[in-house]
Amino acid sequence: MLATHSILVVLGLAVLAPLLAELPIGVRVPVVVLEVVLGILIGPHVLGLIRLDGSLLADFLSVMFLIGMAGTLFMAGMEIDFAQVRGRPSSLALRGWLASIGLALAVVALLHFIPHVKAPGMVAIALTTTGLGALLPILRDGEQLETPFGRHVLAAGTIGEVGPIVAVSLLLSSRYSTVQEFGFLLALLLLVALAVAIGLGARPPRLIALLGRTLQSSTQLPVRLALFVFALFVSVSIEFGFEGILGAFAAGMIIGLATRGEAGKPFRVKMDAIVFGWFTPFFFIGTGMQFNLGALAHDATTMLLVPAFLVILLLVRGLPVLLYRNDVAKPQWLPFALSISTPSLGLIVVITQIGSRAKDMNPDVAVALVGAALLSLLVYPMVAGVLMARTASTARGPDLA
Repeated sequence: MLATHSILVVLGLAVLAPLLAELPIGVRVPVVVLEVVLGILIGPHVLGLIRLDGSLLADFLSVMFLIGMAGTLFMAGMEIDFAQVRGRPSSLALRGWLASIGLALAVVALLHFIPHVKAPGMVAIALTTTGLGALLPILRDGEQLETPFGRHVLAAGTIGEVGPIVAVSLLLSSRYSTVQEFGFLLALLLLVALAVAIGLGARPPRLIALLGRTLQSSTQLPVRLALFVFALFVSVSIEFGFEGILGAFAAGMIIGLATRGEAGKPFRVKMDAIVFGWFTPFFFIGTGMQFNLGALAHDATTMLLVPAFLVILLLVRGLPVLLYRNDVAKPQWLPFALSISTPSLGLIVVITQIGSRAKDMNPDVAVALVGAALLSLLVYPMVAGVLMARTASTARGPDLA
């Protein structure tokens, strides 16, 4: 019966997940993790309450999954504030990410020696992601955004989002030659720069008044304009031979930069409501529905890949903390490494979905990567928070004495 009301089930789980996140269990579990777990439970591989059988409802869920995927990257772009990470934080973040790429490529090369493990280059990209969307609330709640530690984590998270998106778009593009793709990438970047310049510089009083007036009316013109920019850049990105996620992320950066400050808060609240309230639940719950839990027990190699990837994520993103030895206090090195090693679950899911769809990635590797990302999203921020709290408590000790 529930299979014929799949939309109702998904929206019901979208309500249940944040309620479960509020339970006083001592540890706050990220809502996206709960959404994926609930999706696993109702999916065809566990309880089978929803079937992905090619029906009209299943097709709708598939479309919403793709829209939710793009919407997740759109909001990641909106959350980036380049003014806070310019200068040395950005320089260190870029060097750290390039070091992570080198470490990840070495790991992928070693994985090729394991029988039946098909781990292409995109696995290396997945290992270098950082979940900026998960880190921002943690830094904000801990009042660390304005500290040197917070600025460096924010910079590393920004590069950990932008770098993998650009890399995976270039790696997976097959419509044009490499030279043409670089040309199209430059053209897309110029288009983004032009849109940012227009959004920041061209502010005719009549247009600003119109947007402000219609924000509270039934026309919702600013919201419609933002969604048009979102669709436009996704379409341009696809036409240029890239994945739509690159265009979605670029659109998010444009809208985010154009709406910075107090005046943009009402608009940003509305975009949060639309994307996080409607788009992203379909993406993360849909991710869980497609997650084959039984594949983890397929063989011993697959089972071992999950804890292996969990450790590898920390090594690949955490080891570059050595570059920060003069900028981050030594007691904060491990919390910093754990923080930037918290992967972008959405981006890893995107990469594994694309890789599986293109048949370039072993399904078992894809399942293990997502499983490790889920575990790390649970473990790494929590451990980092405990260590930071102990560090702060130790620092206050002499003052209290």
